[in-house]
Amino acid sequence: MRLLDGRATVDDLDAFLATLDDVAEATGTTVQAFDADYVVSAAHLQRALDRADRAIARGENIARERAVELLCYAAGRRQINRALEMGVGEGANRVVVLVDSPAGDEAAEAEAVERLREHVTEASVLGEHDEATVRTFFDVSDAELDAVEGDLTELVLERVALLDVEK
Repeated sequence: MRLLDGRATVDDLDAFLATLDDVAEATGTTVQAFDADYVVSAAHLQRALDRADRAIARGENIARERAVELLCYAAGRRQINRALEMGVGEGANRVVVLVDSPAGDEAAEAEAVERLREHVTEASVLGEHDEATVRTFFDVSDAELDAVEGDLTELVLERVALLDVEK
């Protein structure tokens, strides 16, 4: 798994998503872009990818495409339309783009990232999530934060892991 984080100005969302799909198809990788405000850490996306792959391997996936399954796990939601909120939108975006080769082809991942650099200006935005956005999206209350020893990042990782239990 490789992550490309930075900024992207999206004038036409459909065209931007088509570009991601084209890169994925050309390189044999999975490519998914996230709004950085919702991504608490690289571990968040790694856990989502691991859980999505496990669901696909077991035939328990809810989406037909690996990238969409990944998005659902990252969002901790089984409803695709609700998970899409974590994606990028039109206008200026702080983004984290995940690239992964299901076959473990690191050269393909590197090629995909290189192609995506035309569309994403690299900047360190990973881990600079918006706490209020994350807490609202993942429904984390003050009481819940007070009741656990961990922090918001650990609670989000739990939400990702618990998606399997919520079936």
